Amino acid sequence: MEKRIYPQAIETVERPDPYIRQSFTDAKAAVKALQALYERNTEFLRASFNGLAEGGPVDRRYRAFYPEIGVSVASYDQIDTRLAYGHMPSPGQYSTTVTRPDLFENYLVEQLRLIIRNHGVPVTVSESETPIPIHFAFLEGSYVEASVADKIKRPLRDLFDVPDLNGTDDHIVNGTLEPGIGDPMPLAPFTAQRIDYSLHRLAHYTATSPAHFQNFVLFTNYQFYIDEFCAYARDLMARGGDGYESFIEPGNLVTPAGADKPLDGVALGRMPQMPAYHLAKPDHSGITMVNIGVGPSNAKTITDHIAVLRPHAWLMLGHCAGLRNTQALGDYVLAHAYVREDHVLDDDLPVWVPIPALAEVQVAMQEAVAEVTGLSGYELKRIMRTGTVATIDNRNWELRDQRGPVQRLSQSRAIALDMESATIAANGFRVRVPYGTLLCVSDKPLHGELKLPGMATDFYKRQVAQHLTIGIRALEKLAAMPPERLHSRKLRSFSETAFQ
Repeated sequence: MEKRIYPQAIETVERPDPYIRQSFTDAKAAVKALQALYERNTEFLRASFNGLAEGGPVDRRYRAFYPEIGVSVASYDQIDTRLAYGHMPSPGQYSTTVTRPDLFENYLVEQLRLIIRNHGVPVTVSESETPIPIHFAFLEGSYVEASVADKIKRPLRDLFDVPDLNGTDDHIVNGTLEPGIGDPMPLAPFTAQRIDYSLHRLAHYTATSPAHFQNFVLFTNYQFYIDEFCAYARDLMARGGDGYESFIEPGNLVTPAGADKPLDGVALGRMPQMPAYHLAKPDHSGITMVNIGVGPSNAKTITDHIAVLRPHAWLMLGHCAGLRNTQALGDYVLAHAYVREDHVLDDDLPVWVPIPALAEVQVAMQEAVAEVTGLSGYELKRIMRTGTVATIDNRNWELRDQRGPVQRLSQSRAIALDMESATIAANGFRVRVPYGTLLCVSDKPLHGELKLPGMATDFYKRQVAQHLTIGIRALEKLAAMPPERLHSRKLRSFSETAFQ
């Protein structure tokens, strides 16, 4: 093997021309400037990479920086704080790095509009001091041949910035960030590099573009629900969409309203780990459904990444073990509290932190159950019970000594047990995304009531369709609410970022 020896350091750094800081009192104009700056800087990195592959000089470093939004507030003037977001908690300097302003255009316009309106101050657009990693500069869907990278006769890390996990963390959203003296306070819950990391993970885990994700998300732990969702969405598209513009499946297969099959995308040879399906509306107020599979690890992984898209709500629909003798197979459980024995969030959100029920979500789900089943009032109690859901990380807990677990479940007043719901709710609480859980009792292990093979088939055919319809109806109710009403102040801590 040829041995190549390179200098210990590169002194020359090539970068785009310096960007002159600009101030804006119009949110749309500010976002347009962010888009132009981001495109200029990522294009510089792409062009530099391609130039090196064609034999360009390897005696220098190529660097460009993320755009940055800054705001300065000088007064303690009281503003309308009924909103959970859109205002700074105290005077000072605030900033955040920005990535993919094309993808986040509507979100950024709304956040900046509220800040400008509420504080009466301009926002500034400038270059940050955070370099854009070369991996995050390529256009979405780009594929770099290994042979192209091999043509660059020097380690990539010598020539470009690469993802830095030391700066890709959740300190802001966890409330553990301690800015240095003179440093600005955070304006948004996630930094640009943290968002880029999750955007790439989302595409990997779900096999769909982050651009297709909608603001209202359903999670499930059973493929039966996905099959029913696909059948519902395809029928909806064939009938014209009824307000939805397209249905997107893994591989970015797009079936537009009015069509009976995908007209774009590539069918996959095998499904990804957590496939996502999107019933899309032009303003992203449609519904995304993700099959997270079984277990709290998957539940945390996918919600960690979807969180950077700042959805308006996510709900868990799945099966659970009923813990009360009075429950029947097929009954619904509307969670209003959680026992957290999933453990995957212990380092980010201690188990002593309560996870409150959110009134708007609870009401929407209960109303949806009533409308779909045709039951109301006292009659609704025959098929739905509100109570505590326990989430554990051991699927085969029944095979161990049951005295400990059963005693804890009884003391907690739990009425259902699963492996994902508390994780999804707790992570929603942590990342400030409204959450809820509606489960369906599929067995009662404490009472020896399990489904026989034939019973299981009938149960799934009958119950999954109804359960999914309830979930869709609940999200459509939430989508009809103004976002400022849905995002609860219950999810905000003492000192919060202005961005939702």
